Amino acid sequence: MPYTGDVTPGGPPAFRELDRLTVTKVSVGPMDNNAYLLRCRDGGEQVLIDAANEAPRLLDLVGDGGLAAVVTTHRHMDHWVALEEVVAKTGARALAHADDAEGLPIDVEPLREGDTVAVGNCALEVIHLRGHTPGSIALLYRDPAGVPHLFTGDSLFPGGVGNTDQDPERFGQLVDDVEQKLFDRLPDETWFYPGHGKDSTLGAERPALPQWRARGW
Repeated sequence: MPYTGDVTPGGPPAFRELDRLTVTKVSVGPMDNNAYLLRCRDGGEQVLIDAANEAPRLLDLVGDGGLAAVVTTHRHMDHWVALEEVVAKTGARALAHADDAEGLPIDVEPLREGDTVAVGNCALEVIHLRGHTPGSIALLYRDPAGVPHLFTGDSLFPGGVGNTDQDPERFGQLVDDVEQKLFDRLPDETWFYPGHGKDSTLGAERPALPQWRARGW
């Protein structure tokens, strides 16, 4: 079946085969969080984005292939409930932005803007997006054989940027970072994978950017 990115808590994962990378998307409860397992097709190295919850399900996805790292997109608890157990059972490195490290349940290796996370011979670029939390990040994979793929955590969704608790300063930071670091840099065909719900493309969302700014959320 063609990949749509539509998953539900307790339902089957969705699989996307890229030229060098396989993306597996699964939704875990109770808050319908998305977790993404990336596997390099050359050698099989795997990286998990957001060990959100339901550690047994995530470990089943990992299987016998081992896990090189778990990247946490931000420090909100619904994105790391399973982090400690997954890391303990796989020996994976735990990675997160330095500005959100203090809010996580285990020690992590700090990430910063422009760092790269290896998935075998594939690379994810770390993009720091302030506002939802101080250390929220997106991860960019530039597929040499196709369109860019962007894992946005809770900083960008279909229909708007992430929650900033009606704080004008935080909203300004987030919408500025999202526009300048994502929409201004990447093409319309860039496919993005958020921390909850359905995927979208930058092109589908780009016309609404002025509306997002005007409404303030």
